Amino acid sequence: MTQSSGVKKDKVFFPNLDGLRFICFFVVFLFHCYKTIFQNIKKSSGYPYIESLFQNGNLGVNFFFVLSGFLITFLLIREKEYKGTIHVRNFYIRRILRIWPLFYLCVAFGFLVFPYVKTLMGQHSEEVAHPVYYFFFANNFDFMHSWPIVPDALVLSVLWSVAVEEQFYLSWPVILKFTPIKFCKWIFVAIIAFTLVFRSFFTGDNDHDYAIRYFHTFSVIGDMAFGGLLAYYCSYESKFLQIIRNLPKWLIAFIYAAAIFIFIFKKQIFHTPGLIVIERLVISTFFGLIILEQNYSRNSFFKFSNFKLVSKLGIYTYGLYCLHFIGILVVQTIAQKTGWDLHSFVMASLASILALLVAIGVSITSYYVFEKRFLDLKDRFAFIVKK
Repeated sequence: MTQSSGVKKDKVFFPNLDGLRFICFFVVFLFHCYKTIFQNIKKSSGYPYIESLFQNGNLGVNFFFVLSGFLITFLLIREKEYKGTIHVRNFYIRRILRIWPLFYLCVAFGFLVFPYVKTLMGQHSEEVAHPVYYFFFANNFDFMHSWPIVPDALVLSVLWSVAVEEQFYLSWPVILKFTPIKFCKWIFVAIIAFTLVFRSFFTGDNDHDYAIRYFHTFSVIGDMAFGGLLAYYCSYESKFLQIIRNLPKWLIAFIYAAAIFIFIFKKQIFHTPGLIVIERLVISTFFGLIILEQNYSRNSFFKFSNFKLVSKLGIYTYGLYCLHFIGILVVQTIAQKTGWDLHSFVMASLASILALLVAIGVSITSYYVFEKRFLDLKDRFAFIVKK
């Protein structure tokens, strides 16, 4: 039953998550700039340094998965605590209002607008993506089957992770609703174990195995289950929460340093079949620790909420993630039409900054002109609202 505006709703807000979301998006954005704009300087002496820094930027998606698992599980647990149950219908409505409008707008742009624009520019569009997969949020499998060929409309290429999250949202509230709380952590552990077993069958150094490891739901759902496990411990294990609150500064410094080291040298570290199997779990562990440190630690060197601009931009992260390729495409088109030479590090960097600014402008416009119409409806179906 929809809650009326007169009913007092519980309020939960992790003030540092918005900043973390933007940082994750920015890492993904740099990765896509490396794959597009910076390919113009591939023959330069400085390119190997760019490659070492940016080539693992897709790990930002891993972070989003862990973060989603943590936050959604935390909110569902809180609802079950206070109400004695989880209103699955209301949960689905909230997710639909948040995810579907922009997702399907991007799908329409990719399959209808983008080919038309390319035709107007005298270019031929040959799309490998299949609309039916996108319509049913199964496009991660379409992306997996076409890999390493990506959709011609690059805006479609990022939507695979949204599909995985929607599949997660479909099952998660049902699992938590009908599973006694004391058994939930074992459900999370079982999902993580299943993911490891599944990945063990696809450790080959080839496009087929890589695509399954990175895009298949069974391979990545462990990230969300790990986030859910952390949410469980934060909700019910006071000793665990006390440990996180009192993390010493030296250990916090080690966590961040190790995460950065893994980010830069991932390929060199996880190069054997056994290490490939546990790669996502190890990375998820560090991402999870950062989430907990930012939310609960009393000894943090900094909190992302103190960076007001970053936190503000974090509000638009969903739009930034879905729409940032528009910024990149706009800059590439300008360069092509004007003869702007991007074959130097400075020019490629300037082009990337311009692409980011365009992406921010597009996402803010999308948020206030389009998305917010649906977001304003979302709280009508919420037990917990953002404070």
